[in-house]
Amino acid sequence: MILSPVSDADLDRAFAALADPVRRAIIARLSRGAATVNELAEPFEISKQAVSKHIQVLELAGLVSRTRDAQRRPVHLEAARLEAMTAWIDRYRLAAEQRFRSLDAVLERSTPPAAPAATTQNTDKEQQS
Repeated sequence: MILSPVSDADLDRAFAALADPVRRAIIARLSRGAATVNELAEPFEISKQAVSKHIQVLELAGLVSRTRDAQRRPVHLEAARLEAMTAWIDRYRLAAEQRFRSLDAVLERSTPPAAPAATTQNTDKEQQS
């Protein structure tokens, strides 16, 4: 699947939305499948209206969507948006990993091999005794 690039404004909204622990918990729950507002509100000690507001923030960030199924309005996770965010993060993670690998290579070349001097000294002292 080809992901469309995520704009800075999209990233800002998505990361801001995920900054709240209730919204992260909602995302975690939706990763198991769609759910209604009532189902999403069950584990929280906040009103259904408050959960609805959290869902609106997630919708504006493009992380969830709602559909209509007769009387139900299930909320769905928008996995493509999470994948786009992950791709954005991975660009920087991969660049950082490459820098660490380069640093490791430089350190390996510049560090002399460990000398067995300590072992030799111990052996010499044992022979003198």
